[in-house]
Amino acid sequence: MRLRQATAADVPAMIALERQISAAGHWSKSQYEDLFKVAKEPHRSQPYVFVVEEEAGTSGIVGFLAARKIDAEWELENIAVEDKVRRKGIGSLLLGELISYAQRAGGAAIFLEVRESNQSARALYRKLGFQETGVRKNYYPNPAEDAILYRLPLKITTISQ
Repeated sequence: MRLRQATAADVPAMIALERQISAAGHWSKSQYEDLFKVAKEPHRSQPYVFVVEEEAGTSGIVGFLAARKIDAEWELENIAVEDKVRRKGIGSLLLGELISYAQRAGGAAIFLEVRESNQSARALYRKLGFQETGVRKNYYPNPAEDAILYRLPLKITTISQ
């Protein structure tokens, strides 16, 4: 398994993976493509997208994470891990990379929402120290379901140059 920064060329594989997972956030192709557009406005938030490949150099993406820096906080927008490699540490690897990067970048916290029924993801977030902070009623469509909100306060370190 190899973790690397995603590129626009990964969008078709990310969409294919996400479509296989009912609990994943289902985005349009343009939403994925927007992750790789250069921000022209200084106030626009910056994306952070990583993928895990089955083998280095292959197009076999088995997991990905998309997050965005908004001021001093980071939002985990989407994360997906292929069913055949679940419970093998890929979700922890992706989230650990985000946590580490956000800390070094001076982030204050990471926040997210997750389907109430997604117990495996919720267990992972709790294991990594995320704290449940609230509920958004009927946030998700198809099927209608509440979103559980989580937040992870970060210990700030700095990225050495």
